[in-house]
Amino acid sequence: MTQDDYGQPSLTWVNVVDAWAEIQPLSGRELEIAQAMNAEVTHQVTIRYREGITAAMRIVYQSRYFNITSPPLDVDMRHKEMQLMCSEGLNDG
Repeated sequence: MTQDDYGQPSLTWVNVVDAWAEIQPLSGRELEIAQAMNAEVTHQVTIRYREGITAAMRIVYQSRYFNITSPPLDVDMRHKEMQLMCSEGLNDG
C-alpha cells in the first residue's frame, strides 16, 4: 500500500522477481481435482524454488495475470522447484 497525491491509501504492485516459469492450463481430471480444493484454479505454474513467494502475490506473463490462489507447493520437499496453483485474470489491480 502506498499513498496517492491526496493522502489516500492506494494498492500498488511491485516487481519482486523475474523468473523462468512453465505455465500449464489445467484440463480434465487435473482441473477437477484442483477445483475441488479451490474453485478458481485454472493454471499450474512451476518455477525454481524461491523463499518468500506467497498467495498474496501474482504472476505477470506478457499481458496475462495469474493470481496465486494457495500457498506454494515445494515439490518433493527438496527446495528445487515449486508449483503455484493460479487463477487467470486481474485481482485487486
